[in-house]
Amino acid sequence: MHIYNTGKKHLAVDLKAEGCVVAIGNFDGVHLGHRAVIDRAVSMAQKLRCPAAVMTFEPYPAEYFKPDSAPARLSSRRHKIELLASTEVDYIIAVRFNQELAKTSAEDFVRKHLHERLAVRHIVIGEDFHFGARRTGNVSVLRKLGEELDFTVSAVNDYSKNGKRVSSTQIRELLSEGQLSAANKLLGREFSWKSRVVHGDKRGRTWGFPTANIVIPTLSFPIGGVFIVRVEEKGTLVGYGVTNVGSRPTVGVTRLLIETHLFSSSIDLYGRLLNVVFLKKIRDEKKFPDFDALRQQIMLDVQFGKQWVNEEIEVE
Repeated sequence: MHIYNTGKKHLAVDLKAEGCVVAIGNFDGVHLGHRAVIDRAVSMAQKLRCPAAVMTFEPYPAEYFKPDSAPARLSSRRHKIELLASTEVDYIIAVRFNQELAKTSAEDFVRKHLHERLAVRHIVIGEDFHFGARRTGNVSVLRKLGEELDFTVSAVNDYSKNGKRVSSTQIRELLSEGQLSAANKLLGREFSWKSRVVHGDKRGRTWGFPTANIVIPTLSFPIGGVFIVRVEEKGTLVGYGVTNVGSRPTVGVTRLLIETHLFSSSIDLYGRLLNVVFLKKIRDEKKFPDFDALRQQIMLDVQFGKQWVNEEIEVE
C-alpha cells in the first residue's frame, strides 16, 4: 500500500490516528461517475471532520487475472494518480493487486486494510462495486461488517449525463467508434494519454516527419487510427500534430505505439513526459502496399491536420 499526500491538508500520513472516509474503486479514467463517488466521500469527510481518501488498485484486477483480454485502459497509472490528486481528496491510497490480495477474502480485506490500517469511519463505493476473493464483497457485506467495526457505508447509484449512464465501458465504446466529443462529455475532460517518449526506429525522420513515440504497455487501447492532437508537457502547450495509434502494419511492428508528428517543432522530446490530447479522428489505420504509399498518405494527413488546426483552433 502506497499513500500519496495530495497536499490539500492533513499533512500527517498516519490516517489511523484520525480515521478517514475512503472512496474505493479502480477509477480508470476518473470520469464523471467516479467523481460523483469521490465527491460523496469528500462531503462525508467534511461532516466527520476527518481526511478524505481514495483507494485504487494497480494493476486492475481484470489486468491481473486476464492480461490478454483485459479492457483497454482510459488512463495510464501516472495520469490516473494525477487526476485523482486534482480532486478534493487529501490522500490517494494505491494498493498493489497481487496474488496475496487476490486470495484475500472480502472480510479479511476490510479488517486488515480498511479497519486496522486506516481506521476507516465511512466507505463510499459505486453501487455495483465488488471486491475480495471471488468478488464476494459488496455493499451488503460492507454494511454488515460496518455494524461490528463501527463504520458506515454509502453506495452511489449510476451517474447519468444527458440521459446516458456514465461508465468506463460506455466511454470505451464511444472512443472505439471515434466519437471523441461524446466520450469527452462522459469523461468530463478531453481524452488523452500521458507517458514518456521512447526512441523509435527513426523511419519517420528520414521521410521528413519525425515522431515522438510512446509505447502502449497493454495489448489493447480504446482508440486506433490517425488523429489530430494537442501535445502538452506539465500543462503547457508543446504543439499540435498528427498521431498514429496502432501497430503500424505496413512496417510490421507488433507492439502498440502512439506516434506523434508535431507540425511546428523539431525539438528532441525523448524521455519527456508528454500528454497527448486527442482532438479529431482523421482515418483508420491501414496497411499500405509499400513505404512510398505510406509516406504519401502521411503527407495528406499532415496537410489536413494543419488546415483543421488553423480553422478550428486559435493558436497563440
